[in-house]
Amino acid sequence: MQKHNKDAMIDVSKIKQDFPLFKRKINGKRIVYLDSTASSLKPKKVIDAVNGYYKRYTANVFRSIYKTSEEATAKYEQAREYVADFIHAKNTSEIVFTRNTDESLSLLVYSWLPYHVRQGDVLVTSILEHHANFVPWQQYALKNKCDFRIWNADRNGILSLEAIEKLVSKRTKLFTFTAASNVLGTLPPVKKIIEKVKEMNPLCLTVVDAAQAVPHLPVDVENWGADVVAFSGHKMMAPSGIGVLWAKEQLLEEMPPFLFGGDMIKEVHEKTTVFNDIPHKFEAGTPFIEGAIGLGAAVEYLSALGMRHVREHEKKIVSYALDQLTKIPGLTMYGPADPDIRGGVVAFQMKGIHPHDIAQVLDEDNICIRVGYHCAMPLHEYLAIGPTCRASFYVYNDTKDVDALAEGLKKVKKMFE
Repeated sequence: MQKHNKDAMIDVSKIKQDFPLFKRKINGKRIVYLDSTASSLKPKKVIDAVNGYYKRYTANVFRSIYKTSEEATAKYEQAREYVADFIHAKNTSEIVFTRNTDESLSLLVYSWLPYHVRQGDVLVTSILEHHANFVPWQQYALKNKCDFRIWNADRNGILSLEAIEKLVSKRTKLFTFTAASNVLGTLPPVKKIIEKVKEMNPLCLTVVDAAQAVPHLPVDVENWGADVVAFSGHKMMAPSGIGVLWAKEQLLEEMPPFLFGGDMIKEVHEKTTVFNDIPHKFEAGTPFIEGAIGLGAAVEYLSALGMRHVREHEKKIVSYALDQLTKIPGLTMYGPADPDIRGGVVAFQMKGIHPHDIAQVLDEDNICIRVGYHCAMPLHEYLAIGPTCRASFYVYNDTKDVDALAEGLKKVKKMFE
């Protein structure tokens, strides 16, 4: 895999050239894309990798010995190797390809929880979570009469380590949290949290939703010490429909598959079936081959930039955004004020103006933000703030994009005065 230049810095003007969408203009105006937290743009490298599969070696994987099938299989497994290296997994067998973070986490509901969690046991998640890391545990708890507990944060989204002592006991079977809030941008201290949970209960399964972390900062799953980590490809420049479940090898070995069909088996007889080795026993049927290949290309692209540089760039951008948006009267931002513990996300409201009206006016100048509850309604209800606007930044954003947002918001304010 292509390694990054440790001395290289993020050059947004060059990076923008890698993304075909920025060549497009709507009504003669450039696109200011500030919605990467929802889904990132795709560089030419990824697009070419996917097209290469379609044009040069379209075939199913693992099933044939002819040349194009072997090429497709090699590329598919190469992508798994790239992902394992990218997140510092111990073995490629720990990398399971899924459709997205939601499916990765839901897999645990079918393949782990029923065998380890019983009535009266405790499941813990945080108030910061995306619905993908909230609803599965809530619904399992309701159905099986478990104790579903929520780890609350302060108004800025900061989670207290001391509170873990009250949440975790011998009955706590699962403790899960996000590595980066998709609303507030909060970056919890993942390693310290897991160490605290394991100190309280070594047998508690620790699960990290890293959908907003893997694309934006260096991630080392071994260093984190988690049992399970999940993330999606489309948030890190890869195609939609490809996700990753990383889990410790022993855990995957013990878990039964929850999808059945082709290629997740070794042998099938009238009365018995022998399942395939990990990770393939969890990848039933024809996988999203081109999606995995695209993910591999995305990992190469990000590795060449260097995740340390990606993180530093986003810190500068979000710091600049916080400074500029603070100057707009009537605008309230949510989340940590310290860029060191905040990702490239700014959620905000403007007094007396509905978020949808704000987004509609910004769209007139092709400024793309998201509005609503951002699949994190419990957090909005907890903060009692209603729907918000959200601008999110990535490697292809610069201070000019922030300036365009600030000017757009001033335009909104003037229109509704």
